[in-house]
Amino acid sequence: MEDWSVVHKVSLLGFFGALVFGLVANKTHFCIMGSISDWVNMGSRVRFRAWMLSIGIAILGSQAMVQLGWVDLDATMYRGASFGFAGFLIGGLLFGIGMTFGAGCGQRTLVRVGGGNLKSLVVLIVMAITAYTTLRGLLAPVRIDVFGPLSVDLETQGIANQGIETILAHLVGASGQWMPIAVTLVMGTGTVWYAVKDKDFRASGDNLLAGITIGVLVVGAWYVTGVIGNDDFEPVPVEALTFIAPTGNSVNYLMTWTGAEINFGIAVVFGMIVGSFLYAVSTGNFRVEAFVNRADMRNHLIGGVLMGFGGVLSFGCTIGQGVSGMSTLALGSLVTLLSIMLGSALTMKIQYYMLDDGFWSSLRQSLADLRLIPAPK
Repeated sequence: MEDWSVVHKVSLLGFFGALVFGLVANKTHFCIMGSISDWVNMGSRVRFRAWMLSIGIAILGSQAMVQLGWVDLDATMYRGASFGFAGFLIGGLLFGIGMTFGAGCGQRTLVRVGGGNLKSLVVLIVMAITAYTTLRGLLAPVRIDVFGPLSVDLETQGIANQGIETILAHLVGASGQWMPIAVTLVMGTGTVWYAVKDKDFRASGDNLLAGITIGVLVVGAWYVTGVIGNDDFEPVPVEALTFIAPTGNSVNYLMTWTGAEINFGIAVVFGMIVGSFLYAVSTGNFRVEAFVNRADMRNHLIGGVLMGFGGVLSFGCTIGQGVSGMSTLALGSLVTLLSIMLGSALTMKIQYYMLDDGFWSSLRQSLADLRLIPAPK
C-alpha cells in the first residue's frame, strides 16, 4: 500500500470497515426501522437501545479525538454555520416515511441487497438515482432554490457553527473548553447508560454486538478520513459513515468508470453489500426474495424516492445523521434524527389505523397516540 495514493488507502480502509458493518448488521438483524416498529407496535425498546448505544460510543470516541487534536469535525458538513432547519425537519420526516414504505433505511437496504433481496435492490436503485438527481440533477433546484433560502446563517447571530455546545456556550455566555466536554459527557454517557441500563438489552448479545460495532466503526471512519486522509498534497474530505448520497455517487461511478475515481463513501457502499453477502452465503441464509404483488412494489418504489430525496435534503440517514452526525454534536443531526423517528412512527400508526378507517381519521388518531395532539373524543 506504500505506493497507493491517499484516496485509495482511505477507500480501501473504508471498504473493509463497511464489510465488517455489513457482516455484523446481517448477523444481528440490525434495523433501525425495525427497532422503531418494535417500540411502536410492541412496546419493546431492546433493538432501539442498540442504535442509542452506537450513538453514545460514537460521540465519546469522536469527541475524544477532537480534544486530542486528531480530527477537526468543524470542517464536516454537519457543523456548518448555515442551519437548514426546514431541510433537516422535512427531509428527516420524508426519510422516515420512506424507510417505512421501503422496509428499511439506507444501511438496511444495502444489507438486504447483499442477502439476495431483489425488493431492496429496486429500492437501492431508485434511492440512488433520486439522491443523485437531488444532488446534481433535476431535483437540485428544489433543494437549492426552495430550501436553501430557508436556512439560517448562525454567523449573523455571532455563532460560529451549529454545534450544540457552541450554541449553548453562546446562549449562556460561556467560553473555554469545558462546554464541549460537558455536552459530550452528558450526551455520550447518557445514551450509553440509556442502552445498557436495560437488563433485556444487556442479555441480548446480538444487539450489544451491533451497537458497539457500529459506534466503533463511526469513530474509526473519522480517524481514517481525518487522520490518515489528512495529506498535504492529496487531502480527502473528513467524513464518516453515511449511505444516501454515496449510493447516488456509486451509481454514477459505475456508469462513468473510466473517468471516475473511487472515494471513501463509494467504497463504503460496496463494502456493506459485500460484507452482508459473505455472511449470508457462509451461513446458508442467502435468499432471493421478490415482490409479492403490485402494492408491495409500489410501496418500495415510493420508499426509495422518499429516502433518496429526504436523505439528501437532511444531509443524511439514520446512520449518516443519526450516528455520524450526532457524533459531531451538531444540532441539525439531532433535529434530523428526531424527524426520522417521527416520520417512521407516524407512518406505522397511520398504516395500522387505515386498515379500518380513512386517512384523515387515521392521521388524527395516530397523532393523538404519539401525544402530539389531544386524543379525539
